[in-house]
Amino acid sequence: MNGVYLLYADESGAAGDRHQRFFVLAGIAVFDRQTWWLSRELEKLANHLFPHQPEVELHGNHILQGKGIWRSLPVRTRIAAYQDALGLIKRQMPLFGVGVERASLAGQDPVEYAFEQLCSRFDMYHGRHFKRRGDPQRGLIVFDKTSYETSLQGLAAGFRTVGHRFGKVRNLSEVPLFLDSRASRLVQLADLVAYALFRYLEHGDHRFFPLIERHFDEEGGVRHGLHIRSNRANPAGGES
Repeated sequence: MNGVYLLYADESGAAGDRHQRFFVLAGIAVFDRQTWWLSRELEKLANHLFPHQPEVELHGNHILQGKGIWRSLPVRTRIAAYQDALGLIKRQMPLFGVGVERASLAGQDPVEYAFEQLCSRFDMYHGRHFKRRGDPQRGLIVFDKTSYETSLQGLAAGFRTVGHRFGKVRNLSEVPLFLDSRASRLVQLADLVAYALFRYLEHGDHRFFPLIERHFDEEGGVRHGLHIRSNRANPAGGES
C-alpha cells in the first residue's frame, strides 16, 4: 500500500523555562488517505462548540485554561471537548512522543535530544513495516511553526547524511515541513496530544493522557513510540 505517513507534531513546555521540569515533542502519524476524514471530524467539533466562529483553534493550553474565546464555555464543556478530540484518534494512527526532564540531560539541548528521539522512532516505525510486510511507505514530519524551525531542519538533514546515535534516517521523504497551526486541524490535534503528555508529566494530570496512552506505537509488547527521559522513577508523580 504505497503512500506517505504524515507525522503532525508539536512541542509543549518551554525548553528554556527553569520553572518547568519537562519539555515535550509529540504528535500523531496519519496516513495520507486519512487526513481528510480526521480534519473533517475536528472541524465538526469546532463547529458544534462555536457555530458562529468555526475557525477557532483547538489549542490545549487555551482550552484547559479558558483563554480567549474558550473563556465563554464552562470548564466541564472545555474538558469534554478536549477529550472528544483525543477520542477521534484511531488504532491505525500511531502516536509518537518524547518527554524530557531538563535536569536529566546535563547540559544537552532538550529540543535537540527530543527531536532526535522523535525522528529516529518514526523512521524505525517505517523500517519495521518494510521488514515485516515489504511495505514501502515513507514518512514526513509536519511541525507547527516554531522558533526552532531552522535548527530542526538542519538536524534532520544531518540525520539523513551523517546520521544520529541510532544510525541514519532512511525512511523519511524530506526534512520537516512547518505550518501555521491556524491552517491545519491536524497540527492542532498534535498540540492536544503534546499538551496531554506534558500535563501528565509536569503536573500528574490524568484527565487526558490515559485516553491516548494505548495509541503510542507498539509492537510485540514493546512500546517504541513513547520515550520519557527523567531522573525520577515516577516522572508523573506531581500534583493533579
